[in-house]
Amino acid sequence: MTEEAKKLFVERKQRIDTAIALGTPDRVPFFPMFNAYVLNVNGSCYRDALYDYEKAVNAAVKFYEDHPLCDMHSFIGCFSGRAQELADNQTLDWPGKPGTLVPDFSIYQVIEREYMEQDEYPEMLNDFTGFMLRKYIPRMFPSLKGLSNTSISPVNMLFTGSALSSIYSGESLETYQLLAKIADEDAKAAAANAQYTQAVMELGFPGLTGMSQAPYDILGNYFRGTMGIFEDLVDEDMQEYMERACDMFADQQIQSLQYFKYVDMPMKMAFFPLHMGVDGFMNAEQYERLYWKPLKKIIIALIDMGVTPLLFCEGGYKSRLEQLTDVPKGKVLYLFENVDMKEAKRILGGTACIMGNLPISMLTFGKKEDVIKETRKLLDDCMPDGGYIFSFGGEVDDALPENVDTLFETLEKYGKYQ
Repeated sequence: MTEEAKKLFVERKQRIDTAIALGTPDRVPFFPMFNAYVLNVNGSCYRDALYDYEKAVNAAVKFYEDHPLCDMHSFIGCFSGRAQELADNQTLDWPGKPGTLVPDFSIYQVIEREYMEQDEYPEMLNDFTGFMLRKYIPRMFPSLKGLSNTSISPVNMLFTGSALSSIYSGESLETYQLLAKIADEDAKAAAANAQYTQAVMELGFPGLTGMSQAPYDILGNYFRGTMGIFEDLVDEDMQEYMERACDMFADQQIQSLQYFKYVDMPMKMAFFPLHMGVDGFMNAEQYERLYWKPLKKIIIALIDMGVTPLLFCEGGYKSRLEQLTDVPKGKVLYLFENVDMKEAKRILGGTACIMGNLPISMLTFGKKEDVIKETRKLLDDCMPDGGYIFSFGGEVDDALPENVDTLFETLEKYGKYQ
């Protein structure tokens, strides 16, 4: 990293840190949630992020070269479409997948299914690893069905290898060979991501360094599905199982994030996409018990490790704003998709930094004057007394370049504190 890049990195990070600590930096920091847009606008597309890593990385880096007003980089990165094909991933559809209807410029699409039946809670809770190997992974990735035979018994293990026979059965060995191919493809994507991260750091841009999820969302997104977890939620007998599962997932997330304690990083920030805490999905008591309590457990663990949790409150969050004040002052960053930001600032302003809420549809379908008006309104409502970072209400895949240019011009003109 050049001396100029180091200087820019320090300035940008200081700007962000000051806002998170509820202070006023020289100008409003800008967290740009540009995703596929950084590719689409530079002669690439999101399909390249899955199949042509070099082209995708070069396009993403060029975007940040051309937009120094950004204070962080946020491109979601590359992952292997070929690896997903080999595993026969049932949870995603993506550009480039054989037979897909997803256009090349779009991000992947999630296909939600139930991968755990309601009566399987006890099995999952009592033998999590066994459940994942024998049932969950083969359901999600049918090509890995050879793992469903896995069953290890300690009987006679000291005297014979027969206790391990399920691990080395013919079908299991075929699955291991396939896993080796998947690992090779995933390694190529990981190398591309490392190349991208290094390139944007050399331009002086900090970025996110971790990701986690609310335990309730893990249960809903990956195990029971939205409709399945709704069924559980209205069944009093199931809520104890749900609470136990969420607590287990919280502990697992905390364990997986321990690297923050040992790896030297210029910025420590973990991103949480909060999917199912939205208004109307559960009542206040259920939200406290099943959603917020296990999530806060992870938040506090991260803060103790010197990490800033960035919580993306997806959907409407009006009824949750008071609950979100239940965190240490100046240690958490909230990103909103759809709330009254003036009200969010009133309630959270003395507790946590806020950002978000610029409609991403406006960048695609709005007029330049709409972008100016909405950007200025957000600045007027949220800038006073600091504790504010400018961002969008979601990730931007498609936008009119002239609207994006107008956004940057408006931020540069009206976003200064000094």
